[in-house]
Amino acid sequence: MADYLNTLLECSSIPVLTALILGLLTAISPCPLATNVTAVAYISRNIDNRRKVFFQGLLYTFGRAFAYCLLGTLLIYIIRKGADTFELQQFISEWGELIVGPALIAVGLFMLFGHLLHLPKIGFNGNQDSNSYNGLAGSFLLGVLFAMAFCPTSGLFYFGMLIPMSAEASGGYLLPLVFAVATSLPVLIISWFIAFSMHNLSRFIGGVQVFQKWFNHFVAILFICVGCYYSIILLL
Repeated sequence: MADYLNTLLECSSIPVLTALILGLLTAISPCPLATNVTAVAYISRNIDNRRKVFFQGLLYTFGRAFAYCLLGTLLIYIIRKGADTFELQQFISEWGELIVGPALIAVGLFMLFGHLLHLPKIGFNGNQDSNSYNGLAGSFLLGVLFAMAFCPTSGLFYFGMLIPMSAEASGGYLLPLVFAVATSLPVLIISWFIAFSMHNLSRFIGGVQVFQKWFNHFVAILFICVGCYYSIILLL
């Protein structure tokens, strides 16, 4: 699939199509793919509530769109004013990589042990007895965090190709939005599939609440593992 998308990218002369292809290439790159897998696992915890699953998929996409569009607007404005954005890009890439690993480990630990601290819920708590706000805010924040976790591949696509193209194109401020939706498209598709095609699956599983409790633990451990993966990459 990557080869096919690369071929389309080479032939594309339409900015919107190019932004879409760049987003899809980012989505299937190793580091962003790991974050999308983590996001899918997080969203899938609520398999018994299909509307919440779908909304979480949408909010994850909104989170990525918010981060990419806010950053893109700033960078496009700077470029069009004739200023150099290299130092800003370096700062964002370096800090994004530094933050995402420890942040995922912290979120995973909070999902496992947060209920023992009796703290206000901020969207990452694994307790299924919390209100509907719990998890929805977490999906949005997860989208923002993962969008800012630039690895070399996603950084090249975003900073090296998308932003310069957006600065030259008319209506270029909308291209980061197209890119953002494409990067989260796998999560959107899977959340839709879970919400509208697998809703009845949970009815065939004995003890849904027990299943969800153990699945929440699995998701928390996955967060910790992906966080360790990002941290190890930085040390290599």
